[in-house]
Amino acid sequence: MSDQIESLGRGSGTKKVRGPKFQPLRRAVGLPVWGDLGIRAGLALFLIFIVIMIHWWDRGGLVDNLDGDVSFLDVVYFTMISITTTGFGDIAPITDRARLVEAVIVTPVRFAVLFIFVGTAYNFIMKRSWEKFRMARIQEQLSDHIVVLGFGISGSEAVTELIERGTDPTQIVVIDPSEERLHDAEALGCNVMAADATRDGTLQAVRIEKAQNVLVSAGRDDTSILIVLTVRALAPNVPISMVVRADDNEHIARQAGANNVINPVRFTGLLLAGSAKGAHIAEYLADLASVSGRVQLVEREVTDEECGCSISELPSGGRGLRVYRNGKALGFWEDACQNLQKGDIIVEIIPTPSGEQRGDGHNGRQVRQGG
Repeated sequence: MSDQIESLGRGSGTKKVRGPKFQPLRRAVGLPVWGDLGIRAGLALFLIFIVIMIHWWDRGGLVDNLDGDVSFLDVVYFTMISITTTGFGDIAPITDRARLVEAVIVTPVRFAVLFIFVGTAYNFIMKRSWEKFRMARIQEQLSDHIVVLGFGISGSEAVTELIERGTDPTQIVVIDPSEERLHDAEALGCNVMAADATRDGTLQAVRIEKAQNVLVSAGRDDTSILIVLTVRALAPNVPISMVVRADDNEHIARQAGANNVINPVRFTGLLLAGSAKGAHIAEYLADLASVSGRVQLVEREVTDEECGCSISELPSGGRGLRVYRNGKALGFWEDACQNLQKGDIIVEIIPTPSGEQRGDGHNGRQVRQGG
């Protein structure tokens, strides 16, 4: 339900929101590998059996150059060498009808059987080997990457924003069980995997322990919390950001190991409350949250040159808002912020190049309900 509310909230703004794509009605088929192989082999044998029956019915149009008698075994033999395009010439069609049967009926069946065998070899040997090779190459290059677990509304918006902020799409890995969602992520240039993010093997395959950040938005709080627990067990030091829908799950999410817990419903409430107190507050908050706005919130570590300086005199030209020192938040008005120290984390507002050029007083994306 919250996803529906989020999608409704995105209707306004300069960014066009695509309507839902039509998806045909379908049902998952749990067909094992041996079952698929059995179906292919059965279809090929059925087609061969049909050709044998046709040749047996029209055996009068065939000639055996060895003994002159065409037996059933000769028909089976002729069918197999005909289907496989071997053609030794010891048995051959001699009548017009037999040659017409070979041209009109047997030849299409020959191509069908060939395609079945080639398709089977491609799917079960060449394709899987190629996919394993590609996956191994991608895994070798995965380091300091961003893993997005869940590509719903929140996850897709996060990936889009990351790319707009300059993140290389090849350094983003998206995991989601929906192939339709992954098609959109793949179109953005991201690495994708259709899998269950609660499984250890899935996270190990994307080298979760070497990730720069992990973003979790599974659509359900219980699933997201289970994913966070799994990630934290495999990667104790990787920062995890998580989306929750219920207020009472925020504390549980932090206990599970999430470093940042975002509640889109609460953020929407903050925007609504801000708009009630001023016509431009909500717009400015949305401007801060998006890289396409005129200004941008940045979190960074204090540089060596800034040590000893005041937060109001940053060489970057930004407006310092807050300092995090030893896990404690310090406001820009506090005396401790007038003497920056090594290891401090600064949160500041800086102008974005696009915003400076635009100068129209409006951010590129309007308020997006639900984050």
